[in-house]
Amino acid sequence: MVGYIFPGQGAQFEGMASDLLLSDQAVKLFDEAREILGFDIAEIMKSGSGEDLKETKVTQPAVFLHSVIKARLAGDQFKPDFVAGHSLGEFSALTAAGALSFEDGLSLVSKRAIAMQKACELEQSTMAAILGLEDQVVEDICNGIDELVVPANYNCPGQLVISGSMAGIQKAVDQCTEAGARRALILNVGGAFHSPLMEPAREDLEKAINVSNINQPSVPVFQNVDGKPQSDPAIIKENLIKQLTAPVLWTQTMQNMISAGVESFVEVGGTGKVLIGLVKKVDRKIPCEVL
Repeated sequence: MVGYIFPGQGAQFEGMASDLLLSDQAVKLFDEAREILGFDIAEIMKSGSGEDLKETKVTQPAVFLHSVIKARLAGDQFKPDFVAGHSLGEFSALTAAGALSFEDGLSLVSKRAIAMQKACELEQSTMAAILGLEDQVVEDICNGIDELVVPANYNCPGQLVISGSMAGIQKAVDQCTEAGARRALILNVGGAFHSPLMEPAREDLEKAINVSNINQPSVPVFQNVDGKPQSDPAIIKENLIKQLTAPVLWTQTMQNMISAGVESFVEVGGTGKVLIGLVKKVDRKIPCEVL
């Protein structure tokens, strides 16, 4: 069994559309994307600078398009038994598996990016990566702080990203360092993703998700909020709405996919380095490749 996994924000890179634009099928999809987004994202993905690709309205659609178009171009070679996506990548996974149409998937991703940016502007907040501590230790530290700070991304054993207020994150970083973390690093991000501070964005996105048509996917989708395989459109929709304010259970997702019989992984889109690296932290012997 093969699990196809889709990266999230941060997987963008300069020139990411160059090879895709050699395909007529990809050009047509980029034309559709221009109509949906209202700007020529293909040109930015082909020739834009790293700073251009970091622009809020660009980053998430760019990563989504890179993954989804890669999956489309694979044709009959795209043969997952299960799919999963990290944060934003869940929208790519759902689209590649046919639960969302290309148009609805891209529209939701664009609305998600804008809603998250608006939420970030309401209150200063940030995230931090904690390396080398047990999850329970980090969770206990977060629970003991009198500021908003919560686990956000369970990326792999020994790597947990936390989200919260500026003061809360600083306290947590200091306490994690004292507790023996190999590294406790405040990240250069716009806000506290996957935390209660994203509630305004969740409300905005919920309206858009509720009017989108979600179909039964061609294969089960392991979702971020519970790390379990889902095929029921109603449950998929409910979990997608929760995703912005809930932690990404990526470690649990990888473990559950392996327990379900996945014997190899294919990372779809991005540089192909991010998620494969996390898989190897769960099981270093499992074969992985990049689509």
